[in-house]
Amino acid sequence: MDSRCSSSADSRLTARGMGSVNTTPICARSYEVGEKKCISDVRRTFCLFVTFDLLFITLLWIIELNVNGGIQQQLDKEILHYDYHASFFDIFLLAVFRFAALILAYAVCKLRHWWAIAITTAVSCAFLIIKVILSKLLSQGAFGYLLPIVSFVLAWIETWLLDFKVLPQEAEDENRYQSFVDATQRAPLMCAGPLSDGQFYSPPESVAGQFIHTEPAVVQNINRTAEWNI
Repeated sequence: MDSRCSSSADSRLTARGMGSVNTTPICARSYEVGEKKCISDVRRTFCLFVTFDLLFITLLWIIELNVNGGIQQQLDKEILHYDYHASFFDIFLLAVFRFAALILAYAVCKLRHWWAIAITTAVSCAFLIIKVILSKLLSQGAFGYLLPIVSFVLAWIETWLLDFKVLPQEAEDENRYQSFVDATQRAPLMCAGPLSDGQFYSPPESVAGQFIHTEPAVVQNINRTAEWNI
């Protein structure tokens, strides 16, 4: 009987140990799976498009320099002898301004507001409209049309990406992550705890049960003793 009790106690301890070992890694793995990203995919796509904006404007400007008489000669003309009415160098600087401001705001500082893109788009639009009205770019061939139009369109595409893609998607991901964190904090209440003494094990045979099983033999012995005494 003692051996049966000790074996049942060992089985209960083993069941408790298995429950405590199995529940903790599940919660830990769930938390690791839902770990928040440092930068979202849509924000990374936006930063790539801002980089594309700068590289595309730079490429167009270099092609314009090469077409109009050589890069070195045109650089000297457009930079050292800058003329607001005829130079494309300020459109290139405008693209550099957009790139620096947006990457600093949305990649380095991870800003979650639209004020930075609003400033860059407003400055770009105002500068390009004034330059097209006052300058002589339209008389300088295809690039006089192409560079201002491309710079204007790219600035507005960046605004559209941030306002309709990046910020709403990140807000939705933040709500989903917060709900996951709340569920993780409630997980200890929902996870299966250690088994109690009266759960999921077969109890050993009790002493009462042994007496019940041996009762017929005891009755027969009593009857025989009574017959002998008679």
